[in-house]
Amino acid sequence: MNRRPLPIGIEFFKEMIDKRYYYVDKTLMIKDILDKAGKVNLFTRPRRFGKTLTLQMLRTFFEQEIGEDGAVIDNSRYFEGTKIAEAGEAYRSHMGQYPVISLTLKSAKQPDFAAAYARLREEIVREYKRHAYLLEADGIRERDKGLYETLMDREGSRDDYATSLQFLSECLKSYHGRDVIILIDEYDVPLENSHFRGFYGEMIDFIRSLFESALKTNTNLAFAVVTGCLRISRESIFTGLNHLRIISILDDSYAEYFGFTQAEVKEMLDYYGIGEREAEVKDWYDGYLFGDTEVYNPWSLIYYVWDITEHNTEFPKPYWSNTSSNSIVRELIERADTAVKSEIESLIAGSTVEKPVHEEITYGEIYKNQDNLWNFLFFTGYLKAVSRRFEANVMYLTLEIPNEEIRYIYQNTIREWFDEQKKDYDTTPFLEGMRTGDCEKIENFINGQLLGSISYYDSAENFFHGYLLGLLGGIEGYHISSNREHGSGRPDLYLEPHHPRMPAMIIEIKCAKKFGQMEAMCDEALRQIEERDYAAELLDEGYQKIYKYGFCFCKKICMVKFAEEILK
Repeated sequence: MNRRPLPIGIEFFKEMIDKRYYYVDKTLMIKDILDKAGKVNLFTRPRRFGKTLTLQMLRTFFEQEIGEDGAVIDNSRYFEGTKIAEAGEAYRSHMGQYPVISLTLKSAKQPDFAAAYARLREEIVREYKRHAYLLEADGIRERDKGLYETLMDREGSRDDYATSLQFLSECLKSYHGRDVIILIDEYDVPLENSHFRGFYGEMIDFIRSLFESALKTNTNLAFAVVTGCLRISRESIFTGLNHLRIISILDDSYAEYFGFTQAEVKEMLDYYGIGEREAEVKDWYDGYLFGDTEVYNPWSLIYYVWDITEHNTEFPKPYWSNTSSNSIVRELIERADTAVKSEIESLIAGSTVEKPVHEEITYGEIYKNQDNLWNFLFFTGYLKAVSRRFEANVMYLTLEIPNEEIRYIYQNTIREWFDEQKKDYDTTPFLEGMRTGDCEKIENFINGQLLGSISYYDSAENFFHGYLLGLLGGIEGYHISSNREHGSGRPDLYLEPHHPRMPAMIIEIKCAKKFGQMEAMCDEALRQIEERDYAAELLDEGYQKIYKYGFCFCKKICMVKFAEEILK
């Protein structure tokens, strides 16, 4: 069977159709936009959930596109056989009837305002060039053509570019005789970038002016669709925009148009001959709820189907983990207190947390309280809501990790951030305690580290084994072996000094389920070292001192017991 190719990384609607990529038909979104008649529609969805492709689809449908020869381009063929084409003449009559301004702000990630502003200006210039046919139009005044050329040649002032979308709308209305549709993709990327780079104030002033003139005071606007990952407060970016309609992941409307539904996933898996993997796909890539609609991560699913059908792998992978911006989430988690870290651990273990949700956030306020962490995790796709309730006009969401792909991110990426923080710790007290048999010093260091970490305990003893091995890597003058045969068994860790007068060390690790068991298990660890004669080889080598350590871990608490053997 000659199947359609999978659209790996394809974001342009025309390319999707022209090259016959597998396309999940989302064209009925056009019907909903026309029926609901929202003037300015802001859609907030996680990264890689099809926002860019959706805007490209809207542009292709609505735009009266003018070619380089000045003739109108007929784009109707891109919608042959689609759901919107079958929805009736009332909707088909809007095809190819509007001038469209289309911008993406996703590339505005430069290190300073001048560079980021230049990138945004370049995006505006690109759109002016796309509509350069206006310079040949009789209905455009010569003075306006002069300003148009100034903006297109990158010679306008910052104020000129702040109102450039409004001016372009006026010119397009004069030429086409119809109000303009404005499409803006990833509006929050320059805001997030500028927050981290330290020029948030300058960027928000420019974006606010750009949006106010284009979306608030623009009398030539038919409607606008804006997409982003987060809902930024009206007061900061959409000042006074009373006709703004925000459609977040909490809303039922438009829920099925971003991400794949269960029926769409089943059809796709069957088409590629891997329908038997439906349960596996559900565990790994399902679990998102937009309103009450269950959706799959489309980016990950497409990559999964590709890898399985191309025999690149037999197992699911976390495709989404390296695609989205983690900067905000990382910084919030690194600032989190002990209680928040404990709640993250419970999420990893499969539990839920209940938190108030605040849909309107400004980047300048994200550190004011810990609740903002949960808002960012929720709206960026790291958590899903399984239920909601209202109390004193505040919405509370019960949140959980949506699927195995996101759980992988928590278990690896997020935990690695904490591990990187721990690298800055001075391990001198721990190593000194190990060299002298000072159990209290060892315990104090380890307990301090563990309380500030994110851990999970699917393989608790292996986790703590690796943790101690990492700490001991900094001890000078020793060769460390792990789970190597010694005596009649395997000690967990075995430290041979380079000099025979230095103490050799044997470490046995236990894990307890209850704190009350810890002391007895430390004793058991020491007894195991004796009974299995782990020290025999060291004594044969002629080491004069052997330090024996029994470590026991329970949750985030460590207890250590010590015994010493001296060669007479």
